[in-house]
Amino acid sequence: MIGRKEIEFEIKERATPSRAEVRRDIAVIMKTDLDKVWIRQIETKTGTNTTVGLVHIYDDAAKALQVEPEHIIKRNQAPAPAVEEEDKKEDEAPAAEEEKPPVEETAPAEEEKSEDEAPAE
Repeated sequence: MIGRKEIEFEIKERATPSRAEVRRDIAVIMKTDLDKVWIRQIETKTGTNTTVGLVHIYDDAAKALQVEPEHIIKRNQAPAPAVEEEDKKEDEAPAAEEEKPPVEETAPAEEEKSEDEAPAE
């Protein structure tokens, strides 16, 4: 025996939940460790607020790593924190501004009328 439970779930929510949120919530509901819960499939039904999916919950986390395909393991890993990316962008932005040459501000030139131009009558 593999030592796992296969659970089909349905979530009704306005926004599509992330894989990480669903995984965490199922671990809490099933009162098990996060490393034993693996989301196999998650899909939001078109035109509805319903998300359905399949989750495997293992008795042993090591067994899960042996049985689950590599792409499922990668999908279930926690995403990189977005805060670090924003900090990097902020650090790069001032450097880019410093490299720009200074821009001189000038007043708009007044149009000079030449003597050749006659006013329209």
